[in-house]
Amino acid sequence: MRVLIVDDDALITSALKMILEVDQIEIVGIGHDGSEAIQLYEALKPDILLMDIRMQTMTGLDAAKTILAQNPNAKILLLTTFSDDDYIIQALKYGVKGYLIKQDYSSIVPALNAVSMGQTVFGTEIIAKIPGLLHTEQPDPQARFHYADYGLTAKEYDLIGLVADGLSNKEISDQIFLSEGTIRNYLSAILDKLHLRDRTQLAIFYLKTKDAD
Repeated sequence: MRVLIVDDDALITSALKMILEVDQIEIVGIGHDGSEAIQLYEALKPDILLMDIRMQTMTGLDAAKTILAQNPNAKILLLTTFSDDDYIIQALKYGVKGYLIKQDYSSIVPALNAVSMGQTVFGTEIIAKIPGLLHTEQPDPQARFHYADYGLTAKEYDLIGLVADGLSNKEISDQIFLSEGTIRNYLSAILDKLHLRDRTQLAIFYLKTKDAD
């Protein structure tokens, strides 16, 4: 696994480098602000970008937005001391693969391994906040939602609901009596229709629309 570390605190980048190299993770580069993260990402094409949020010149969120616009499949894991609500909302919207609090250093390597396998990882503190954050923006009562407006069928919208409930493909397969391969195909088609990147964004879509249905 090739990891790029970006943080404006030199002590933290050194500590992270030491922690990760113990687990045989290759550190391909180290940067210290968002603009440098963009340049290094393009030059090095790491498997994962591990990045702070609050940095001089350009924030990690702004860098993540730029990188993901140019590289939609980029795997970015944000590591910060701040569980700020606005940061979490923006991180989810941009499609980062994870958001961890720095104090929980023991979770970094497992999180990197999960992200490398295509999973989305949020720390326990962040996960607890997400449902409340998604309901801070109240839907317009005059704007009725209907899944067909997005080109979805009723079955596809129900499937999204199961994803939002946290069910795995295997659990969904057992519940609706379709093969895991069929579930994967359905989800891939749904993501394409909605122009979304992953299951996390799919769950956010469902939670935002179900109350307006």
